Amino acid sequence: MTRCIKLTLLTILFPLYSTAMAQSDQTYATYITEEQWQMVNELGGVDRQIVSRDIGKLNLSVGIIHRNAVERGSGRANENPARPCGTTDNSRNSNARGIMHINQTETYYIASGSGTLVTGGEIYNGSASAPEGAVTTVLNGPSCSGLIVGDWIAKHVKEGDIIIIPAGTPHGWLEVPVHVDYLSVRPDPDRVLADDYINPALGPDFQIRTED
Repeated sequence: MTRCIKLTLLTILFPLYSTAMAQSDQTYATYITEEQWQMVNELGGVDRQIVSRDIGKLNLSVGIIHRNAVERGSGRANENPARPCGTTDNSRNSNARGIMHINQTETYYIASGSGTLVTGGEIYNGSASAPEGAVTTVLNGPSCSGLIVGDWIAKHVKEGDIIIIPAGTPHGWLEVPVHVDYLSVRPDPDRVLADDYINPALGPDFQIRTED
């Protein structure tokens, strides 16, 4: 009787164990060609996620951002935000609007163009991202956007530069002379975003998992 029970359990559990092993294998690679991310970059809007995937200990996303010219000093504070966040102290105004992601670090690679990037400080009179909005659900998780104030720095960046922006760090553009395009690598240790997102522009044949 005991042997029959063991055999029955093995019969039931082995397929489940095999499935779990297959799902937990995160050693495969995902390939994104230049042509593919350029195609996503040609879409409308500013920030577009390309793909998101589970890499074991965390999720990882890659996005592409395009910004047109930004005139220096054109940043404006929010007025009466529906979902307030950030500080109410507006000392040392950077005149740059920016955003701060609560959970997500970003690494920028400037693919083309240049501009003056502001990082650090705090968001003044900020507006929190909508819980069901694309910023929260697809791009960066819960975030706070508004005017950057306080202990910030401004630095000119150009094609080929790399910038690491830790979670909780405000960042935004003070000036963009013509345009700037940059890839953003986005680790998601808290798994606040989906782990299987594929930008629709890549088409139904694009696979996060690349088979041998």
